[in-house]
Amino acid sequence: MFNNKISANKNHRQQIWPLFAATILTLMLATGSWAQDKFPSQTIEVVTHAGAGGGTDVTTRMALLRTRRVLKTDMVVVSKRGGGGAVAMNYINSRPRDGYAIMTITPTHLLTIARGKSPLKLDDLVGLARATDDPQLLMVKGDSKFKTIQELLAEAKQKSFKFGGTQVGAIDQITAFTFAKRAGIKNPNYIPYKGGGAIVTALIGGDIDIGVLNLSEAESQISAGEIRPLVVMAKKRMKPLPDVPTTVELGIDAVFSTVRGFVTLKGVPEDRVKMLEAGLIKAMNHKVYQSYLETAGLGPDSIVGSADWNTQIQQLYKDGVAALKDLGMLK
Repeated sequence: MFNNKISANKNHRQQIWPLFAATILTLMLATGSWAQDKFPSQTIEVVTHAGAGGGTDVTTRMALLRTRRVLKTDMVVVSKRGGGGAVAMNYINSRPRDGYAIMTITPTHLLTIARGKSPLKLDDLVGLARATDDPQLLMVKGDSKFKTIQELLAEAKQKSFKFGGTQVGAIDQITAFTFAKRAGIKNPNYIPYKGGGAIVTALIGGDIDIGVLNLSEAESQISAGEIRPLVVMAKKRMKPLPDVPTTVELGIDAVFSTVRGFVTLKGVPEDRVKMLEAGLIKAMNHKVYQSYLETAGLGPDSIVGSADWNTQIQQLYKDGVAALKDLGMLK
């Protein structure tokens, strides 16, 4: 009888153990001990190189208003300024490649990579979605004696003006020097600032003669008469600035645009890349972001997905390298 009890207990344990093991496995899967966390299940960092109030900062924050809701997770802007985007790229490169860190880039980042000032290579960038295609403008102080770009060009043939833009080697500097070269005026004295907000302040304060800016960076100051845009670096005029001519109209071959978009890094799982892309695209097609684009004089075609954005990144890099060589900034 004793042996029968031992045998019965043994059989009972053999019957209970699979149920116990299954219960433990279920609990571990539910708590994520063995299973991969559902994405996204934590805060996503969105790294920028821009100062507060600049075009990149504003664009990023406007895009995130709805993206948080679409992805159902918090998204925080992490500002890492300096080095033409190098500090921001250093930071994102230090983060795990798990989709919880993305970055807003402009051509400035690509130029910094081209100059070997970043730990990242072009192939490390994985485009998610483009957010803006924002033409560059040359602006002067509201009470400037220059009422038209023709008046400015006439005097700029005699003396060098102080141009203000973002970091050395960035798109603003290339815009200023290329415009000067192709317009037949003296090379500008280029003064770098940390972002659009600082450029606006310097322009209004008289520290610089000309600001290289986007409409979104100076819209309120233009409306207030504190700043006057003189020319748009584009093929066609901007809807909010119907009286401002383009470089193409003037016969100057200088078309430049601040393209802003979101990227992550190579190594992030493909399913997470697709989820981030879909979330950003859906959010930016919402009326909230569309209204922002319209205010900035931009259209819905500013927004493109991963395939088109990656193609443009490659082309921007190629064009940037050519421009840097032309300016003697790259061998």
